[in-house]
Amino acid sequence: MATRGILSYGAYLPYRRLDRSEIKAVAGTGGGKGTRTVASYDEDATTMGVAAARTALRAAPVGADELASLWFATVAPPYLDKTNATAVHAALRLPSGSPAYDVNGAVRSAAGALWAGMATGKPALVVTADVRTGRPGSADEAAGGDGASALLVGTADQGPLLAEVIGTGGATEEFLDRWRTPGDTGSKQWEERFGETRYVGLGLDAWHGALAAAGITADQVDRVVVASSHSRATNALGKKLGLGATLAPGLDASVGFTGAAHPGLLLADALDAAGPGQVVALVVLADGADVVLFRTTDALASGRPSPTVAEQIAAGGPVPYGKVLAWRGYLPVEPPRRPEPARPSASAAARSRDWKFGFVGSADDAGDVHLPPSPADDEVRPMADASGTIVTYTIDRLAYSPSPPVVFAVVDFDGGGRLPVELTDVDPSDVVIGGRVEMTFRKLFTSDGIHNYFWKARPVRTADGASGEGS
Repeated sequence: MATRGILSYGAYLPYRRLDRSEIKAVAGTGGGKGTRTVASYDEDATTMGVAAARTALRAAPVGADELASLWFATVAPPYLDKTNATAVHAALRLPSGSPAYDVNGAVRSAAGALWAGMATGKPALVVTADVRTGRPGSADEAAGGDGASALLVGTADQGPLLAEVIGTGGATEEFLDRWRTPGDTGSKQWEERFGETRYVGLGLDAWHGALAAAGITADQVDRVVVASSHSRATNALGKKLGLGATLAPGLDASVGFTGAAHPGLLLADALDAAGPGQVVALVVLADGADVVLFRTTDALASGRPSPTVAEQIAAGGPVPYGKVLAWRGYLPVEPPRRPEPARPSASAAARSRDWKFGFVGSADDAGDVHLPPSPADDEVRPMADASGTIVTYTIDRLAYSPSPPVVFAVVDFDGGGRLPVELTDVDPSDVVIGGRVEMTFRKLFTSDGIHNYFWKARPVRTADGASGEGS
């Protein structure tokens, strides 16, 4: 069997950051030190998954048309009784012959999606994303974080592997640690000491199984990342294994625990900093234990994605706690005094799928780009990766929006094409003519339970979070 591993990877952290110290002043309890990532009102697991996947595909050694399958895992699916992975599939413009599957409902689903993708033996895209909620003032609210990750897995026959799988191990046991019944907005947790006793034993079994499969000893592992919502179990397992400095500190202080996205996010962060020939261990403690041992290759030096996890952490901007509560539905606010939008049409969406989900325009014989696409043009022009310049804008305080005001801008795209488009991840006072923007897949609104996905523009930012401006 050909060597399996990671062909490319990507991560996505939303722009907004909540300072945990703001929580107690409003809720009367909770909070803490550091920040957590917060998905904007127009983001969900699907849109964040698209963002991470786009990063992974930009650095992939295979084209999107060569992907054999898509696996999408989340604890916060935007839809039930409907496959969420199909919207990710459409936004990435994957071929119809590549099936898309949901593996949802639990944090361990992320490990299951990774196993499933690697088992195909063909290029498979494993996308994980989560929006972590909790009641105001709760530990989950403060400790959680929102984000996404994407791993393109395959074999050495399909391209240079950035990291090879050298060993795996797993252990499963039924016990009650964390749970949430459908419809609840927050999870419950059993007494932490009980969870600690279960996870440590399972983690030891999975760890030793992976080492045996790889034929290596623990002192040959260079870096260990542990994805778990159970900090006591993580610390106890690290002591039992004697990991010491090889145990990565995690992203708790700046990002928070991102649920199903966390295994891929921690792995991406570890690969961002790893050198060739290092052994990186991914440990997932969630309703059991899973361990995957990777050995990095020389291809990693030129195959790292941009932006890295660290660069995205540094580029975040603040969001007030009151706005977070409103976005999450915990703080009822005065709705826009405008009629709510009608539900999107399924038939219309199907007819314009490439435009709506893939942001595909057209070009005429003279090379002029048309957005939306013109039926008279023969050439398709994918525009999702195009950047543009704001030529004029307006701030609309009357239009319907879950988070007013709405900022509309007319954007001239590099290489041709002009479109009036809504801006996101920006404060109205920061918008300038000449500002540089890029496209991002977002949710316009939800009506009758139907999410209306389309594309918005957001500022192109440097690593320190500053917006790029034209000359």
